Amino acid sequence: MTKLNQIDRRRWMQSAGMGMLGVSMSGWLPALATQLAADPRRRRHCILLWMGGGPSQTDTFDMKPNHENGGEFKEIATNVPGVRFSEHLPQLAQHADRLAIIRSLSTKEGDHGRGTHLMRTGHPPQGADRYPTIGAALAKQLASPEVKMPPYVSIAPFRGFNNEAFGPGFLGPKYAPLIVGAAGMNGAAQSENFAKLKVDALAPPEGVTASQMESRLDLWKTLESRFLAQHPNATIRAHQAVYDNSLQMIESDASDAFDLSQETDTVREAYGKGMFGQGCLLARRLVERGVPFVEVSLNGASTGGPGWDTHSNNFETVKKLSGELDAGWATLMTELKQRSLLETTTIIWMGEFGRTPRINGGAGRDHFPQAWSCVLAGGGIAGGQAYGRTSADGMHVEEDKTSVGGVLATLCEALGVPPYTQNLSNTGRPIAIVDASPIERLLA
Repeated sequence: MTKLNQIDRRRWMQSAGMGMLGVSMSGWLPALATQLAADPRRRRHCILLWMGGGPSQTDTFDMKPNHENGGEFKEIATNVPGVRFSEHLPQLAQHADRLAIIRSLSTKEGDHGRGTHLMRTGHPPQGADRYPTIGAALAKQLASPEVKMPPYVSIAPFRGFNNEAFGPGFLGPKYAPLIVGAAGMNGAAQSENFAKLKVDALAPPEGVTASQMESRLDLWKTLESRFLAQHPNATIRAHQAVYDNSLQMIESDASDAFDLSQETDTVREAYGKGMFGQGCLLARRLVERGVPFVEVSLNGASTGGPGWDTHSNNFETVKKLSGELDAGWATLMTELKQRSLLETTTIIWMGEFGRTPRINGGAGRDHFPQAWSCVLAGGGIAGGQAYGRTSADGMHVEEDKTSVGGVLATLCEALGVPPYTQNLSNTGRPIAIVDASPIERLLA
């Protein structure tokens, strides 16, 4: 019996056992169906907080205050005894009981493009297979036909390092992300002092009336139907599905999720006025409406600076970024908890690699994949712990060395998706979402 079958059989038996309690033999099947439908794993959500450029672990979650590599920042206590991190993450420190900090991640890709591909797909960029980003792979498993929204939304991404690492790969355009960009220079145009996130094509072009739009859509559907009849292949059908899904969203009330002006200024300010903070607010609104996978990026494109790629002026830059991260992430967790959504929403924080513990001559930190950090939080995660340990100087992993496969497999398992679930690649090979085992200690 394969590991996948073992996992599925175990979960079915567990659900079946719960469903049969307290019901008669004549009624157990309907009761079981109801129990399975109510299983929270069937309505799971994931939020990826993507830190493009490579965040410094030494200045965030793996401080080295007693070593020359520690730098300028002080560490602070959190609401978990013994777990400490940067003074510039004070709000997040009060959520440490829901965070699992992995301090022992070690990879071999120190190039932005290759590291981005590795962390977002679980595979280095090589061979003929076009690997899907983890967002597309999980969206496929978690999507529900009842939700009139795209299953995967990416907010303010910077795809310059590796565009394919943000795409659906061999899963096809049906699982490509809906990109929510931003209006204005550097994506930071302000509307009443708040960054303005924008989704193209949620309304007809200016000057086009509703009746004109309806006529255009009728013509497009006629032409597409004829084309599909003459070219009945999977690619064309996938293209049709993408457009149908987009139209379905536009014509429904679900598109209101993108209108952040419906929120009070108090709430918006709590998240932070920049693109990342407003993106976290949008992520909460999308999760409320059933979108299974949302990612929010905090990078150079969203800040107008170098982002986390701090080869120079590391401390001033990381302090500013940490302020945005702290407000957006902490408020997101608070609001998810208030809305009873945190138990069914798993959050992962990561970038493409870490930064060198040693500080360079420009008061910066360079690329460093050997020993760095990422964080899991929320539903399915055993929070309140730091997993793994780096050396006193931060230069190497001393305990519980962790691979990207282990991190992504743990994410999958927390979401109720068996990591060994397979999809057929563009070369005809069955490929698992993640060919690795989860870290059991991190699972709730």
